[in-house]
Amino acid sequence: MTFEIIFVLIGLAAMLTALIMDKMRPGIVLLSLVVAFMAVGIITPQQMVAGFSNRGMITVALLFLVSEGIRQSGALGTVVKKLLPDKGTTVTKAQLRILPIVSAFSAFLNNTPVVVIFAPILKNWSKKVGLSCTKFLIPLSYATILGGLCTLIGTSTNLVVHGMMIDKGFDGLKMFDLAFIGIPITVAGLAFIILTSKKLLPAERPDSIEEEEAERTEETGQHVVEVVLASRFPGLKRKLKTFDFKRRYGAEIKEIRQGGQVFTENLGEVRLQQGDTLVLLADDAFTKTWGDSSVFLMMTNGKEIPTRPMPEWKKWTALALLIIMIVGATIGELPLFQEKFPRVKMDMFFFASVTAVVMAWLKLFPPKKYTKYISWDILITIACAFAISAAMEESGLAAMIAEFIKDVSGSLGAWGALALLYLVTLVITELITNNAAAALAFPLALETAAKFGVDPMPFFIAICIAASAGFATPIGYQTNLIVQGAGNYKFTDFIKIGLPMDFIVMVIAVGLIPLIWPFTAA
Repeated sequence: MTFEIIFVLIGLAAMLTALIMDKMRPGIVLLSLVVAFMAVGIITPQQMVAGFSNRGMITVALLFLVSEGIRQSGALGTVVKKLLPDKGTTVTKAQLRILPIVSAFSAFLNNTPVVVIFAPILKNWSKKVGLSCTKFLIPLSYATILGGLCTLIGTSTNLVVHGMMIDKGFDGLKMFDLAFIGIPITVAGLAFIILTSKKLLPAERPDSIEEEEAERTEETGQHVVEVVLASRFPGLKRKLKTFDFKRRYGAEIKEIRQGGQVFTENLGEVRLQQGDTLVLLADDAFTKTWGDSSVFLMMTNGKEIPTRPMPEWKKWTALALLIIMIVGATIGELPLFQEKFPRVKMDMFFFASVTAVVMAWLKLFPPKKYTKYISWDILITIACAFAISAAMEESGLAAMIAEFIKDVSGSLGAWGALALLYLVTLVITELITNNAAAALAFPLALETAAKFGVDPMPFFIAICIAASAGFATPIGYQTNLIVQGAGNYKFTDFIKIGLPMDFIVMVIAVGLIPLIWPFTAA
């Protein structure tokens, strides 16, 4: 092995270790690695920064704003409330009404705001009708993940792969290319959830804090509030004893739910992490002040959390703009439009740009605060992913691993290589993050296809599915982390239902992808 291959291997191993240990945000971990690759000459400065100007990465940034406009309009909340029955329902009936709609919305919106909107509504509704919220929150997260597999904009991973394809001279993905595989997977996945979640998911665990504080609530006017810490929370990575939460927010922390563990004693020693759920004792002023803040990803207290007032016309305008964006990007890819407008590429980047700007003009989200609605860490992770991919190719590591995949596949040929690549991508996704998984897998897909002399498209599609379909761990996807604390789930709760989900999706994907995108000669 050459020095370059050894250096990249060590760097990737260090990156994976750092991501698993969660000592730093993914963006800075990947950026550190990319700087190291540039410093020793494996990639050029131009290759290091190329990802920051990639259309796929910028499209992700624009879609954050579009999703925020939809979220703040209140349109999704209005729709889901009309779907929920007031009484006389069962877990299965309610899931049948809710989950397909959730998947449909998630196909066109960022998954996180969909879960942030729906989770408090479902939690409060389940209490009113006497059903356990634990039967709905993991299914809610899974439904958003499944919906994201169906379109180009369903998840940032799809746009990352799309951007990498364009970077390598391929046409990229069209809006509904992934629907051919995403819809069968979604149908099968939702069927499995609806048929098995009642048995596989736990009953709601008693909330001891709420019971203990019930009497005090009546006397002081305070009540139990649950919040999920967002990436902008200023106390992340700090021990609670060094961060005066009560002075800053006027609320007392009674319980911290982190990574499947529940802390009620020695809270000062707990180091706060993004995605932690804090159970607080707070008054109405807290929810009014922080209910729509980017400091907390989600907030619930058994009733409606006040949000920014929005006129009725803005709700429907937001939905109309979303529909125009989707339809416009779909028909804009047709040859007829490309011939009539040769100077303007009317793709998703074009329509996402227009939609985001119009939403800002109409103040569907506060235009003066637009930067806070963009997850910069995700964007830096995505941009660095392009440079890591380039380093794997330039060093020769990707070709070496592709040769190994070919040898292991043996008599199974390209189909076996596809299954192996899918499995490797899935494992990385479950352990770290979806965009990093796509970054590592893309050059392997390209080189593996070259080794077999086939079209790389089946391998690209497999990466999109495997890097987004992480069900077995709460860290596999951010929405899993959000519902873990909100539903007081244990790590094993995800494994019980998530591992079978991983298996079902993998079997369908590996089985169908080569039938839809054949292994034709390149």
